[in-house]
Amino acid sequence: MLVEAHLSAIIQSSDDAIISKDLNGTVLSWNPAATRIFGFTEAQMVGQSIRKLIPADRQSEEDDIIARVVRGERVKSFDTLRCRKDGTRIPVSITVSPVYDKAGNIVGASKIARDISARVEGQRAQQESEARFRMLADNITQLAWVAGASGSIGWYNKRWYDYTGVPEGSTDGWGWDKVHHPDHVERVMDHFVRSMAAGSEWEDTFPLRAHDGSYRWFLSRALPIRDDEGQILYWFGTNTDVTEMLEKEEQIRVLLMEVNHRSKNLLAVVQALARRSGGNDPEFLQRFESRLSSLAANQDLLVRRGWSTIDMAELANAQMAILAPESRAQVQVVGHQMMLSPRAAEIIGMALHELATNALKYGALSTPSGNVSLSWEERDDCFCMEWRESGGPAPREPERSGFGTTLIRHIPARSLNADVTLDYAPAGVRWVLTCSIETARKLAS
Repeated sequence: MLVEAHLSAIIQSSDDAIISKDLNGTVLSWNPAATRIFGFTEAQMVGQSIRKLIPADRQSEEDDIIARVVRGERVKSFDTLRCRKDGTRIPVSITVSPVYDKAGNIVGASKIARDISARVEGQRAQQESEARFRMLADNITQLAWVAGASGSIGWYNKRWYDYTGVPEGSTDGWGWDKVHHPDHVERVMDHFVRSMAAGSEWEDTFPLRAHDGSYRWFLSRALPIRDDEGQILYWFGTNTDVTEMLEKEEQIRVLLMEVNHRSKNLLAVVQALARRSGGNDPEFLQRFESRLSSLAANQDLLVRRGWSTIDMAELANAQMAILAPESRAQVQVVGHQMMLSPRAAEIIGMALHELATNALKYGALSTPSGNVSLSWEERDDCFCMEWRESGGPAPREPERSGFGTTLIRHIPARSLNADVTLDYAPAGVRWVLTCSIETARKLAS
């Protein structure tokens, strides 16, 4: 009796519906959980057919269950739908076992039904999420892929297969090298593996083979997806076709080179006119041609950089190129990376050229013992630059201000809204330019 009471308590307190029925499907017992799940009370179901819970389109399931129970089989857990009292359908997981009498004859069946609504809803939400992801991933313009923590790729979007034409799954793992250009694949693979190992964002540009055998250039990136502890779970990567952009950049580069060539021809014409007009003043011609050369050097530098920002160190080296090796060795250039706008680079470049020319002719670079220190820094949101000469002849301030002074002092002060100091101290010429960093970097001319 104690065992029976214990068994009855288990059935009554179970969260799962536990129902017994005879071989005709008539309900013999009905626990409280069955009422919670299906809405029918014990009085409403005992003596009624279990088919009352089965939707009309699933009645064949009961036929199959009874047939298997009669054969002594246990019906393993399967997911299906059953009806509640209010007519709504509820997802359940059902297990059915034969019930034997004392003589060993099968007299009925025991059914356990578990409400799986939460699980089904979770699966539905996950499926909807996956469907939305696939819809997004398969319809973006980029080729997209997902790799494991080690970098081995396990999924590509539809765009990848449409572009490459390879069989689905054939480039999984590390098989993507099949569609890479042989001239680039080793470099790309090395960079990719090192980025994966370091856990750092990966970016590279390389050609990929299309389904027709042609190659197009792609800008490729991969970002690590991490868990709450910061461990990498996946990498999400994209390949963006940049072929047309690169072709346009090349067209622009060629156009700039052509403009540069034509402007140099124009400078040559101006130079020839100056020679004809100022033939009686060799010093004027020399300084004029030197300034034209400075303009040309600035222009070459700007063209190489696509008429974008110019590094201050690169600008300084371009302007110091007028010096012979022994004079260049007397100039010390110190400064961190500082990007200048094209307009600022032109103005500062001309000033440096003028300072170098003066130092070579009259100042520290006119003697082997002289030295020049050229330095710059960012200080309090300002760009500060200094040219300091030492060890040369004592400088003399010019009696009158010529065009050289305009290039060194007046044009930078006016065009860059800069504070410019030009000091002819006995120890050597000192030139200091200070302007806002925003002005120095501003791209608009």
